[in-house]
Amino acid sequence: MEFQQMKEQFLTLLNNQSLIAATISQPRLKSNEIKRVKLKPIELKGIYTIQLEYQYERILKHENIPLEAFVAQFDLLLEQFRQIHAQFTDQNIHIQLSKKNKVLWKSEQTQANKKADLAHNRKKQYLLDDTTIHPFLVRLGVQSDNGTIKKQKYDKFKQINRFVEFIDDALSYLPKDRQIRILDFGSGKSYLTFALYHYLKIVKNLDIHVTGLDLKKEVIEECNQIAQDLGYNDLQFLVGDIQDFNDETTVDMVVTLHACDVATDMALARAVKWGASVILSVPCCQHELNRQLQSPALEIMTQHGLIRERFAALATDSIRAQLLSLVGYEAQLLEFIDMENTPKNILIRAYYTGKKPTPEERTKYDDFIQFLHARPFLQKELQSYL
Repeated sequence: MEFQQMKEQFLTLLNNQSLIAATISQPRLKSNEIKRVKLKPIELKGIYTIQLEYQYERILKHENIPLEAFVAQFDLLLEQFRQIHAQFTDQNIHIQLSKKNKVLWKSEQTQANKKADLAHNRKKQYLLDDTTIHPFLVRLGVQSDNGTIKKQKYDKFKQINRFVEFIDDALSYLPKDRQIRILDFGSGKSYLTFALYHYLKIVKNLDIHVTGLDLKKEVIEECNQIAQDLGYNDLQFLVGDIQDFNDETTVDMVVTLHACDVATDMALARAVKWGASVILSVPCCQHELNRQLQSPALEIMTQHGLIRERFAALATDSIRAQLLSLVGYEAQLLEFIDMENTPKNILIRAYYTGKKPTPEERTKYDDFIQFLHARPFLQKELQSYL
């Protein structure tokens, strides 16, 4: 197939409004900051639109383009990438381009003739469907016995599903040939711990063992009773601190939600030392850098207590992400839930890749630390890995 013919054929399928989803990947240049672009159709104000999700190394950006304006954007994408996977209503397509734009086009007809229903773009489609009864959500009081999400718990339901989306994205980084070991530090009432277990064990049928750690004995007892009632045999809750938890020599995924100040850093450090493939962390209060900040150039900001606190929190999470990058992780700072629900909505997501940092990346980190006069606890913990 010729290059121009490929373009015309692909755009014809788009114009038929039969796209379900597509991923454009394999950057032509290693220096390309965008690693892949995901496409999906949405309807905005009655107009059929293509939503593009640009996936950088550490951030995601979105752009909505009306279908008739997508042609020019498609040309730009083909200049940058060499591979397309696309799912249409009646077929799946794989396109591979050579350096000289020779085209390999593979098409597989699908048995089920799916319909590109745009209504789901106005109503959020959750991985844990809000029309299905999930026993753990009923037991935790998020759903009623008939499966209805309780009005006062709908924000919690959205938070749980957002977390499950992050878990789903991490599946390819988890081992396939043995039991997956997962540790949730500071599990608290464990809404997300139960969601993680349900999704991986019940929905995905994976061989997992999950341990939730918390310092509150009464909470741990209640969570263990719920796990027993639900028949979650590979989910246990223990009273303890992550620094003193030595039952495991290897952990594949570490989750830490709302651990205060350097407790987050303790959890991140232990995750690295365990060789965790996946780290998901939502920090809480961050005081360490706030106390250390000495940068006259920032005084126009830091003279105000509220601004100083917020700046220190953002800088702290940026330092954490950069440190994880320096020890072989692909780290991103992402929005966990809407800011209107809580200002503590940044999630650190890190996947271990083993990639060695460049001297420039280390210099960039050192310059930032010196500028702030910071002495990060996490840097001390990971010193032997840096």
